Amino acid sequence: MVKNRRFEKAPLIGTRHIQCFLCFCCLSICYALRVNLSVGIVAMTDQNSTNSDQKVYEWQEDTKSYVLSSFFWGYIVTQIPGGHIAQKYGAKTLLLIGITLCSALTLLTPLAVEIGGWQLLFALRVVQGLLQGSVHPATHAMLAKWAPVEERGMLSTFCYSGSQFGTVVVLAMSGVIAESALGWPGIFYISGGLGIVWGIFWLIFAASTPAEHKTISLEERKYIENSLGQVDSTPRTVAPTPWAKIFTSLPFLSLIVVHCTHMWGFWTLLTQIPNYMKNILGVDMKNSALLSSLPYAVMCILSFFFIFLSKVLARYDNISLSFNRKVFNTIGHWIPMISLIGLGFVTQGHAALAVVLLTLTVGISAATYLGFQVNHIDLSPNYAGTLMGITNGSANVMSALAPLAVGRVVTNVTNVVEWRIVFFIAAGFYFIGNLLFIIFGKTEVQSWNSPEDALAKRLNVVDAESPALLQNGDAKKPTITAITKNGTQ
Repeated sequence: MVKNRRFEKAPLIGTRHIQCFLCFCCLSICYALRVNLSVGIVAMTDQNSTNSDQKVYEWQEDTKSYVLSSFFWGYIVTQIPGGHIAQKYGAKTLLLIGITLCSALTLLTPLAVEIGGWQLLFALRVVQGLLQGSVHPATHAMLAKWAPVEERGMLSTFCYSGSQFGTVVVLAMSGVIAESALGWPGIFYISGGLGIVWGIFWLIFAASTPAEHKTISLEERKYIENSLGQVDSTPRTVAPTPWAKIFTSLPFLSLIVVHCTHMWGFWTLLTQIPNYMKNILGVDMKNSALLSSLPYAVMCILSFFFIFLSKVLARYDNISLSFNRKVFNTIGHWIPMISLIGLGFVTQGHAALAVVLLTLTVGISAATYLGFQVNHIDLSPNYAGTLMGITNGSANVMSALAPLAVGRVVTNVTNVVEWRIVFFIAAGFYFIGNLLFIIFGKTEVQSWNSPEDALAKRLNVVDAESPALLQNGDAKKPTITAITKNGTQ
């Protein structure tokens, strides 16, 4: 068997790469729209601000917490519906509406705060969360149609690295913008304006599938469609979502678990590390744009390194896709597990070591983009958006529970032993999640992906004439079309 077979000659840089670059920009904008308030609220409530032209609000800490959490109240709700709509009607329109409306509301944020205070801001952020809830499922639906099998990990990693890029840019630039003549409203004007500009380019150059794109070359379209097993141009209607089979599929259940455990560790770090660094090590990361953005900058850079590494591994015919996924997932979970355990034993006076371990923990988790985070498409290209909606929705519940659990464990923020327990719990989740993915995770398209796949799996033939129908010694032979691993004939 020949691995990584080339079905058609396609351009090295083609329309599929333009789609992925637009998705990269989409996720960069999304995270800019999401993170902008984290920095903006500091300037909005800074009574010592040097920019006297902007109004400053006197909000208590609990009020700030409500406002900062409001986005996720809406975000969780639209995960599964977003994936279902994207796979049924196409991801292009869903992303266009979601991001442009979210950007428009971002432009209105300063006005909303002036008119309705934190209450109206809270409501506005909930709506923004609802609009962004479909982004990850819709992106997965796009990749399921545009990414050839042998380029799936590479293109997916490139797309999702946009989230780190957007985070780094906002953390690095927001403080500068707030101190400029634009003041803190400029943070929302610039990020919202970029979202509108992205929407224009998306409308012109994006398409939900290669078949719908007006300027894609025939060679590239055939390359993508043949790689994905779409050997004819007949439109295929996706059957009703097989919910029962999805939720009884062991590979998918392991995917839910690993996504949830990953997000527990990731959000424990994102929300609690600044508190730990300040109270245990005496480093105030919230007031250092460099330290705050460093782990995510490293994560973005390592994303491209892992893309290169995956291309190197792809040259070896004896390395299976399953092995590839599980190796990268192990790198992205068990190395951070070890660094988290080490972080728990770092004491005051070793802040530099703590920053290195923190950066390693967050940065190297980029390897999961080539692991579980693309496995939804492996299991079911037809329902990849819905699967992503289910796992991402479940994982974001864990994102909300993780900080609450830390609050129950850490009753004294200066007690290093309590913080050590927090890190051990996160490390334990990393270990269990990846172990289950190694044991139960699969990369083969599941039988419930489509009725055709189920039939092919049982019979391994299509279009076959039954020999029982032959009469009078008719020597006519049955016509058999073999279904290969890739879905080609």
